[in-house]
Amino acid sequence: MTGIYKRELRSYFYSMIGYVFIAFLTAFVGIYFMVYNLNMGYPYFSYALSGGLFILLIAIPVLTMKSFSEERRSKTDQLLLTAPVTLGQIVWGKYLAMVSIFAIPNLIFCLFPLMIKASGNAYFKVDYCAILAYFLLGCVYIAVGMFLSSLTESQIIAAISTFGVLLVLYLWNGLMDFLPSSAGGNLAGVLLLWSLLAFAVYQMTKNWILGAALEVLGAAAGAAVYFLRPSWLEGLLSDVMGKLSLSNGFNSVLNNHLLDFGSLFLGISAIALFVFLTIQIIQRRRWS
Repeated sequence: MTGIYKRELRSYFYSMIGYVFIAFLTAFVGIYFMVYNLNMGYPYFSYALSGGLFILLIAIPVLTMKSFSEERRSKTDQLLLTAPVTLGQIVWGKYLAMVSIFAIPNLIFCLFPLMIKASGNAYFKVDYCAILAYFLLGCVYIAVGMFLSSLTESQIIAAISTFGVLLVLYLWNGLMDFLPSSAGGNLAGVLLLWSLLAFAVYQMTKNWILGAALEVLGAAAGAAVYFLRPSWLEGLLSDVMGKLSLSNGFNSVLNNHLLDFGSLFLGISAIALFVFLTIQIIQRRRWS
């Protein structure tokens, strides 16, 4: 894995993507830092980071778009797949290389609270917790972008699809307001999500019996709950999916000055999930 990691890390600097990514992210957050902290006098650096959340939707797709799509387009992925390393080592090596690139501007951000302290009051615990939550959120976005890059050989498609998914994640809390509150509406939504899960299981296993069994089981369970306990379904989607918001950890630091360990665990779980899905996608292509 070390060899894959070093190779990928060097490639980002040879192609200038690494330099541009670091400079762009640092400059953008730096502008918010100058406006909020230096000009307007806010003592919390987390305000500047909150302004820089949206830029991740643009910067992360640029960083991740070539992670696997370029290998697939140039057919060099066959060399990786036949190398004396496991698929897990390949995926984790690529992922950690991108995380290392993203970690550089975050280390630079650690200097900004010190600059605030030199000008007045500073709240180091809140600011460094905000940087940690920001970094973890970016790591989740990188895992999502890497997974989408493994699905296509076009870097453009990988970048656009990553931007679209990250935009949905960015607007997640607002989108929850449009979910139905009635039992029938929530039942339809739950059955739709369950059908997508059954289809994903079928795609991964190619076992139509397993996929059909999951579909029937979910439909039967949903119908039983709807007729016996419809109150359980009212507002279910908004309650459950609202807890899956990846930005809750950062918002907790920003608004309440508290580090939400539940959100940290959710972020780490999301990283593990998308890395696992990436490995499965490549494994399937390896034997196809």
